[in-house]
Amino acid sequence: MTIKEVEERTGLARSNIRFYEKEKLIQPTRSESNGYREYTEKDVENIKKIAYLRTLGISIENIRRIILREVSLYEIIGEQMKELDEQMADFARAKSICQNMLAAGEISYENLDVEAFVPELEEYWQSNPKILKLDSVSFLYMWGGSLVWGIIAVSCLAIALLAWPGLPEKIPIQWNGGEVSSAVSRVFIFAYPLLCVFIRLLFRPYLQNKLQMYVWVYNDLISDYLINFFCFAVLSVEVFSVLYIYGIVKYVTTLLLIDFVVFIGLLLLGMHKLANKA
Repeated sequence: MTIKEVEERTGLARSNIRFYEKEKLIQPTRSESNGYREYTEKDVENIKKIAYLRTLGISIENIRRIILREVSLYEIIGEQMKELDEQMADFARAKSICQNMLAAGEISYENLDVEAFVPELEEYWQSNPKILKLDSVSFLYMWGGSLVWGIIAVSCLAIALLAWPGLPEKIPIQWNGGEVSSAVSRVFIFAYPLLCVFIRLLFRPYLQNKLQMYVWVYNDLISDYLINFFCFAVLSVEVFSVLYIYGIVKYVTTLLLIDFVVFIGLLLLGMHKLANKA
C-alpha cells in the first residue's frame, strides 16, 4: 500500500511515518516498477505500535532496543512506570505545598518562612535531587542562555563591520594544510552573524525535537548549550578568517579543536554531575 493509504489506516501524519522509517524502525520495500515505497500490513501495525509507545514517553532508542529484542517491552514499561511514579509523586508533593502556602493567606518573598511549610528541611532537599542537580550545573544554563548567544551574534556582526574596510575582494572560507583552498566575495563576512541567527532560530527547534527522541530529560538544556557551541565555532572561524588575511595565524584546525575540547568537555562534566550527584 502507499504512504497515503498508511496515513488513512493509522491516522498519523506522513512526517511521523517518514521519521520512523528514517530511524529504521520500519523498513518498507521499494516497488521495482516505479521505485515507490510499498507498505505491508505488518508495517501498518508496527507504525501504530511505535506511535503508541511514543505517547507513553518511551524514547526512540528504547523502542529500537525492543524491536531488536535487546530488551523486553515488559521491562521498558516497568522502567517507564517507575519514572512516571516518581514524577507524579514530585508533582503531588509540590501541589500539596502550594495549597498549604495559599491556605496560609497572603504571602510574599520577604515574609516567606520555609520551615513553616517543610519542617524537615534537609530531608526535603534530599527528596528533590533533580531540581537541585540542575542548580549544580548552572554553567550549562549560562553558556546555553540567550544572553551568551546574543553576545556571540553581536560579536560576529561587530567583527564583520570593523574588518570590512580592510578586507580584500576575496576572503578565504576553506583551508588545506594552512593554505586557502576556497575563497568568496568579501560580502560573505556578514554571513557569519546571519548564520548565528539561523542556527538559533531555525536549527534549534530541530535539534530540540531530535534530542527529545533520545533524551527524556534535560534535552532543552543540552540543545541550547550545543546551539551556542555551534555559534561560538562560527565566531571562531570568522575571527580566524580575519587574522589569516592579516597573516597572524595559519591553521584553523587547532582553533576549532580547542573549541570542541572546551565546550564538549564542559557538557560531559555537567551531564556527569546531573547523573551522579545526589
